[in-house]
Order: sequence, then C-alpha cells, then structure tokens
Amino acid sequence: MKIEKVINNNLVQSFDNNNKEVLVMGCGLGFKKKPGEIIDKDKVEKIYSLEDKNYSNKLIELLSDIPLEVIQTTNEIVSYARYSLGKKLNDNIYILLTDHISFAMERVNKGLQFKNALLWEIKRFYNHEFLIGKEALQIIEKRLHVDLPEDEAANIALHIVNAQLNSSNIDDTMSMTNMIQNILNIVKFHYKLELDEYSLHYERFITHLKFFSQRIFRGNEIEDEDTSLSKIMREKYKEAYKCAEKIKKYVKSEFNSELTDEEMMYLAVHINRVTKQTE
Repeated sequence: MKIEKVINNNLVQSFDNNNKEVLVMGCGLGFKKKPGEIIDKDKVEKIYSLEDKNYSNKLIELLSDIPLEVIQTTNEIVSYARYSLGKKLNDNIYILLTDHISFAMERVNKGLQFKNALLWEIKRFYNHEFLIGKEALQIIEKRLHVDLPEDEAANIALHIVNAQLNSSNIDDTMSMTNMIQNILNIVKFHYKLELDEYSLHYERFITHLKFFSQRIFRGNEIEDEDTSLSKIMREKYKEAYKCAEKIKKYVKSEFNSELTDEEMMYLAVHINRVTKQTE
C-alpha cells in the first residue's frame, strides 16, 4: 500500500487491495513520510476501514487527538473481547471505546469518579462482558499505568454489548438493561418471591429478556403464528399470563410498544418456569 495522506506521525490514509479507503496506524508510520511513498508493513499495527464517510471523519478526528498508546490499548481490548466472545463487534467500538477510555483516564487523573448506576445489573445480565471489562482494566493498568475503578469495567462492558447489537447509541443499551431489571421486579412483586438467580430457568429467562428488549428497541415483533396454541397456553399458565399482562402494560406505558400473543406466550412459559422453585 502507498501513503495517500499523512494524518500524523502514527497515522496515514491509504487504499487497500480492493481500492477501498483505509486508515493505517502504527508507531512512526507517518514520520517524515510523503504521499506516494510505500507503507512500511513492519510498522502496521491496525488498519481501519473507511467505507462510511461519517464514521471515517469521526475516526480521523479521534485518532488524531488521542495519544497512540491509548489507541493501542483500546485495540488490544477490542481484540480480546472478540476472541473471548467469539463474535463480530461493530467497528464503531473503536471510536466509542477509545473516546470513553481517554475520558475515563482524564477523570481519574483529576480525581473525579462517576458511579455506574447499573453496575449490579450489568454484573448479573452481562456477566461475560463484565469479566472482559475487568480484564480491560488490567490491560489499561499495565499499559497506561492508570488504575480505573470497577465501575469502568461495567462501562466497558456496556460498550461491548452495544457493539454486539450493532448500535451506536449506548443509551439504548442502558435502557434495555433497566427494562430487564424492571421486568424481573414485576415478576418478583407479582409472585411475592425472590427468584433463584443460579437456576437454569433464571438464566434462560434473562437470555429471553435480552432478545425481548432488543426487539422492543428495534421495533421488531414476533409474528403470531399459532393463535390456538396461545389460547391453550393461556389456560394452562393462568397466573403466569396475569404476570405477563403486567409486563405488557409496562412495555406499552414506557415504550409505546404492543406485545403480540406469541410474545405473551413465550413470556408466560418463562415466567412459569422461573417461579417454580421445585424445578
């Protein structure tokens, strides 16, 4: 690849083998270089795709202002997250997480700390991502010599969850987390019991609620396929359906979204299982 434009000492613009515009990062990659010169492959640390013009402008602005070691640290965290989860993450995470880590370090250096109000929920609902966040804190401490609080592990976890959802709006991810907790509270209050958080049924219910909340925020619905089955289940799980009706009212009131009979059936089945303490 040849240098198209030098952004700074560590960042240059170029075109890949498919003639697509890319940003190439590496320590000293652009130092005393000029357009047209061949990029030193041995110095290349990361190549960012620039297919989205809006994304590319933000990325160039961000990578131009933030120290190279912070960018390298974020890249290591993202690579670790992808490996640990075995999933593809939206490229927006490079912008959002780099910016967040830089700002978090700045706050700590000024003696300012912000609590994550969803720390407890994130630990429970997104445990894998939270553990990645904890590992991220170790990477940051080792590479950047900054000791970030546990709340930042939760913040990093939210960014990772967000990237899995292909979303650029972390507020939606936080709202979905709140929704899951509120639905669990509805179930607990309806049945006047504490749920066994270590049971398989609880784990399955949480998984269902994750996808459920995603559908609500994306405006997707499960289409009613077999209304006769829904009627049978409604009769079989009367109490669970009463609880599901409360959830339906909550979702309608807070998110102006209607639940289908199919969705109500799935909710009732999970509610019935998770509230049966003997199973």
